[in-house]
Amino acid sequence: MSTELDPIPTEAPANTAAPANTGAPNPETPNTGAPNPASPTDASAGTSPAPSSGGPPADPSAPGQAAGQPGHAGLKKKNINGVVLVATMGALAFGFDTGVISGAIPFLKLPTADGGLALSPNMVGWVTSSLVLGAAFGGILSGGLADRNGRKKTLLVLAALFIIGALGTSLAPTAAVMVIFRFILGLAVGGASATVPVFIGELAPTHIRGTLVARNELTIVTGQLLAYTTNAVIANVFPGHPHAWRFMLVLCTLPALALFFGTFHLTESPRWLVSKGRRDDAEKVLWQLRHDDDVSEELNALEKHVQWTRREASTSFFDDLRVPWMRRITLIGIALAFLSQMTGVNSVMYYAPMILIDTGLGTNAALVATIGNGVVAVCSVAFGSIVLLPRFRRRPMLLIGQIGVTCALALMGAMFTVIAPGPTRAYLVLAFMMLFLFFMQGFVAVIFWLMLAEIFPLRIRGKAMGLAVFANWMANFLVASLFPPLEAALGGNLFFIFAAINFATIFFYLKFIPETKGRSLEQLEEDLAMHRALPESP
Repeated sequence: MSTELDPIPTEAPANTAAPANTGAPNPETPNTGAPNPASPTDASAGTSPAPSSGGPPADPSAPGQAAGQPGHAGLKKKNINGVVLVATMGALAFGFDTGVISGAIPFLKLPTADGGLALSPNMVGWVTSSLVLGAAFGGILSGGLADRNGRKKTLLVLAALFIIGALGTSLAPTAAVMVIFRFILGLAVGGASATVPVFIGELAPTHIRGTLVARNELTIVTGQLLAYTTNAVIANVFPGHPHAWRFMLVLCTLPALALFFGTFHLTESPRWLVSKGRRDDAEKVLWQLRHDDDVSEELNALEKHVQWTRREASTSFFDDLRVPWMRRITLIGIALAFLSQMTGVNSVMYYAPMILIDTGLGTNAALVATIGNGVVAVCSVAFGSIVLLPRFRRRPMLLIGQIGVTCALALMGAMFTVIAPGPTRAYLVLAFMMLFLFFMQGFVAVIFWLMLAEIFPLRIRGKAMGLAVFANWMANFLVASLFPPLEAALGGNLFFIFAAINFATIFFYLKFIPETKGRSLEQLEEDLAMHRALPESP
């Protein structure tokens, strides 16, 4: 099977409207869920197509539809960057909540008389991974909620869960209570990881979609850096304080509150509004978010696409998966999500202080050194999303990152094998951790979340994204729960196992991952349906 891709435009169109039809399927081809010859992405028509079984199309010339008509009375233009900033508060909470536990663990292991919860090694794994397990279910549940009630309302629910979980963990009297509230917090983290990138991708104009969606990952690692920094500050400002870990965990409420109050000022996704027959509301949102006052072309393209999905729609999500191309792209998305966690990235993000302590550093020194990981992660995501993403295609970036991750993991394992414990080993391991994070966060993570926001068809996007995020967090759960006992048994040799897994992943990406750059979501869906964006099938 060839891994060559069909030619695609290397530059995204400047016009924010959906691009013209890129081709039509053979009329003699049986219906497999692909678009019919009247392409849903053909934005050249001035009016909507004939009514379908999904409902009659709206008349774009109706009063209040065109710019300047009374339908825009009282509305103001909104800066897309401001809207994205509010949405990414969910990503900030995600990052802070996943990063903060790394600094709290050394204090949670202390006896109860010293203010800790006397966590055993097994309980350390449970406290850490309970959030991850909750995130797996939060991701899959939020997909249906987002499809049914909208992206905006889903973010509001997630913000409330973030607040409840953060307060509960900071006040937990026992390890069992800590696990329960970490699970609740995980529901919010998983929901945010599924909802935020999809929401941003549906709001964004085609030509800047990649850059805007990549801010999700940038905000996640920024949240982790903030968590590492506040952990180190609290540990050094309040040395020996019996409740230092409670101070660390209660700070998780701050990004959650920012998301909760900011959500009231968000718009809803125009694509979701059109899918629910709310054309007028979708037109108003597009008018607010686009520089041009005339958004009729983009709106018509959205509506025609939704009408096509309604004509082709099955009775259930699982019926949709019987369509070969939908099943294939859903499975590819799930595998991409799972394998991105099998890099072992969260063994570094959750357990970096523990790993560095094992190399010979003291607790406070390890907490301070972990800030370096956070700085590298933030700088790498910024470099990947701002410098690389606008210039290069998604697929080569993913492959370069995967190769770099594999090499860095092998080098980390080698340091444990050939260097004796002490400062030299500690700083070399830290250096290769940073190299690992450069490739992981600057290449793999940027592309992974962006592709998941792009590849799934509209009619199953929420549920398919939920399944992919479930797979992502279940892989995360495996890493988070198994790393402590495996590291105790195997030491640094564990990183060789991660390197082997990631070496095999390179070949999966070569064979199956599509290219998505330069297409509107509607055009990309058509191309995937017609196998124009996937590596050649056997």
